[in-house]
Amino acid sequence: MTPTVLISGSSIAGPALAYWLHHHGFRPVVVERAPALRRGGYPIDIRTCAVDVVERMGVLPQLRAAHVDTQRVTFVDARGRVTGRVRPDEIVGSPAKRDLEVPRGELAHVLYERTRNDVEYVFDDTITAIEQDGDGAHVTLRRGRPRTVDLVVGADGLHSNVRGIAFGPEREFRHDLGYYFAGFSLDDGRGLDREVVMHNSPGRVAGWYAVGGQERPTAMLAFASPELRFDHTDLDQQRDLVTQAFAGAGWEVPRLLAAMREADDLFFDSVSQIRMPRWSRGRVALVGDAAYAPALLSGQGTTLALVGAYVLAGELAAAGGDHRVAFPAYERALRGFVERNQAVAHTGGAALIPGSRTRIWLRDRIVSLLPLLGPAKRLVAARMARAAGGLVLRDYPRLMAGEERRG
Repeated sequence: MTPTVLISGSSIAGPALAYWLHHHGFRPVVVERAPALRRGGYPIDIRTCAVDVVERMGVLPQLRAAHVDTQRVTFVDARGRVTGRVRPDEIVGSPAKRDLEVPRGELAHVLYERTRNDVEYVFDDTITAIEQDGDGAHVTLRRGRPRTVDLVVGADGLHSNVRGIAFGPEREFRHDLGYYFAGFSLDDGRGLDREVVMHNSPGRVAGWYAVGGQERPTAMLAFASPELRFDHTDLDQQRDLVTQAFAGAGWEVPRLLAAMREADDLFFDSVSQIRMPRWSRGRVALVGDAAYAPALLSGQGTTLALVGAYVLAGELAAAGGDHRVAFPAYERALRGFVERNQAVAHTGGAALIPGSRTRIWLRDRIVSLLPLLGPAKRLVAARMARAAGGLVLRDYPRLMAGEERRG
């Protein structure tokens, strides 16, 4: 009998895992809380070995066409005068220029279209309970009929529902880095193209992110703060928190705050990591941000999600579907890679949101000098490249040898 795997979450890790599970002969079912696939969102990065994953999935040409290719990041003062400027590849590096930057919604759409004919998707529903025994995992859904499946995987992000059910409260695993981020779409692109423009005041950053391939630019408002308690479903409360954090800020911040009030796609959350001693319990496993969110400031979350999905499905296939063998193998293969990528986030926060005017000035001087620094520049880029590329993808055999499957 074909093993059935119920996946919670249809953003990035969920559809990627569904693709590879189907490829290996499993029957994946994806359950998504939202009523439909979510489009939009800020650009995200697909780096090094994650590029190899999407190439093996057959979607690299589509993602290459959607590559936004940001050309420069510009820092300005309160009067809009340029204080620093840098090309992104001066910081992150890109072996053979293979890394990709695509709108998050575009990646989600490509993965969904690649899997929708082979995978059952259930929208507007969520898991409410999981009971395990020798016969499988018995799953209760909020709206749909109960299901008994072989395995359950939480691919449902930083605030994973599956993690809460199977592993315990989020507070046991979430580690806040001391920042909060708001992102939303704008109608005014200020004539920018393939450029990020940012203004810092101590502990705060505001900016426009205008890239090719997006109908509207993205705004960002991020700030340092002790832990804030807020309702993740209350957008008005979130808008108030951001407005309070940016009280008195200059430059274009008042315009951005006004646009945030009208935005229909506001994303607001803490900049946090998930660190867990183990990513599986019985028949339940976690992948992507649900298991090891590296934090927004690392720029590595999508890479970890794509690579984690590939490795988890592959280890299940290599173990003949035996989760008792596959889940520990998945952790052994991936944990060092995850920890190296999580470490990048701590540098990112200090660079993006300096805590004093002196540190803002020093950051602007450094980024402006990077093109002239030669070896020092290469050291900065090499650290990012090592983190994103520090894993060699294994070629996994299909679970059902000889059976022809699409993909």
